[in-house]
Amino acid sequence: MSKFNEVKNGISRRNSLWDKLVFSKIQNSLGGKVRLMITGAAPISTSVLTFFRAAMGCPVFEAYGQTECTAGCTITSPGDWSAGHVGTPVACNFVKLEDVADMNYFSVNNEGEICIKGNNVFQGYLKDPEKTQEALDKDGWLHTGDIGRWLPNGTLKIIDRKKNIFKLAQGEYIAPEKIENVYTRSRPVLQVFIHGESLRSFLVGVVVPDPDSLPSFAAKIGVKGSFEELCQNQSVKEAILQDLQKIGKDGGLKSFEQVKGILVHPEPFSIENGLLTPTLKAKRVELAKFFQTQIKSLYESIQE
Repeated sequence: MSKFNEVKNGISRRNSLWDKLVFSKIQNSLGGKVRLMITGAAPISTSVLTFFRAAMGCPVFEAYGQTECTAGCTITSPGDWSAGHVGTPVACNFVKLEDVADMNYFSVNNEGEICIKGNNVFQGYLKDPEKTQEALDKDGWLHTGDIGRWLPNGTLKIIDRKKNIFKLAQGEYIAPEKIENVYTRSRPVLQVFIHGESLRSFLVGVVVPDPDSLPSFAAKIGVKGSFEELCQNQSVKEAILQDLQKIGKDGGLKSFEQVKGILVHPEPFSIENGLLTPTLKAKRVELAKFFQTQIKSLYESIQE
């Protein structure tokens, strides 16, 4: 039985042959004494979560929440080593799903916007009553902007995003953060920003490559050079676009959710350059303004 099969069957240990030959090196790189891990803040794929559970030989729990509810509101349970969900509500709060008719999500189908109520929910944003009113309803429910689905075993699965959605010219709803989370699985990609406009029928993107992975990725298509030269190389750009589209298809993205063109940008988005929030979330308005000229050129170079 492989270590991965053991994980899927609920077995967590560090004394297997695989631990001695391979995984002990990973465990020792973190001090060799890690007994429990929790992942949150961003989605984690089933394959990555399973790998961590096998490699670390300890329970790895997946949690979901927001700063506004003191970080966590759901977490996976001990003994449940399945993946693809964020567990059940924690003891201090309630979770409900509310209809989002525009996106065809209804609570009668166990789908809707995730709302949280409990002692861990904040009282409001400092000196910002308008934003507070958007987040908290009159009954004290925090509206997260995330779309969830209750699974048959009572766990919650995050399936979409309500906030930051926009429409394309033909009426399709786009949740850019969902697409970005899929695209960042691409090996040469460090960061990605998805952009769309209501008068355009397709999406474009800005990709910041991973400086550690890009050289080997480019070498596979016969291209060598400095990091800056690789970012400007047309063949590298086309290869990254093809990889994104493959990752997107494998990740279940619909055809209209796939980018048709990308800009490769060498400098990472950061708090310092004003393109990320203090919690490392993309500042979408600022990003659109920052790359306005390049995005316009990108659209003009692609046939509708």
